Amino acid sequence: MADDRGQRPMTDEEIEAAALGPAQRVDGQVTLREYDHRWPGVYEREAASIGARLAEGGGASGHRIEHVGSTSVPGLPAKPVIDMLLIVDDPGDEDGYVPALTVVGYTVAVREPEWYEHRVLRKQDLDPSAGSANLHVLPGGCPEVDRMLLFRDRLRRHTGDHELYARTKRGLARQEWKYMQNYADAKTEVVEEILARARRAG
Repeated sequence: MADDRGQRPMTDEEIEAAALGPAQRVDGQVTLREYDHRWPGVYEREAASIGARLAEGGGASGHRIEHVGSTSVPGLPAKPVIDMLLIVDDPGDEDGYVPALTVVGYTVAVREPEWYEHRVLRKQDLDPSAGSANLHVLPGGCPEVDRMLLFRDRLRRHTGDHELYARTKRGLARQEWKYMQNYADAKTEVVEEILARARRAG
């Protein structure tokens, strides 16, 4: 069963408990880069590699891969990390997809079984334009999937919300943070504001 984790800040204890190994720390400011036109190509390359491995392995049938996060929105400043979303029937069935993706450099970094069975697989040394990738794994029909895609599409199409989110990111990046998750959680208020407008717009 999913709780309200997506709409409230995670505690330090929750951040540490979800991480396999040390949680991602910042202990300072977050480094953003201006949008890099190479990012979509990096995503396409990784998505093709992931799709091929899953097809060969016979697991995660009917999967879907999406480019999400700030690197998926042209013109938006972002951390040089390619965020992707892998939609499968059951993220808790790691045997169905993790072994295949380990072959191409992905390892499980975050496990949140109480929140839609969310997993994050991470790959390092990705590309000169983006040092790493985060592969979020969620089930089909999950509200968080709809939320992530609606937010991405709103930023791609609406100049005002695109600019608002860019200003918010830059302002928060200049503050001091302990964990990367703290920075992400600090954006929740403006994210929910933008999502509310997107829902009203249909």
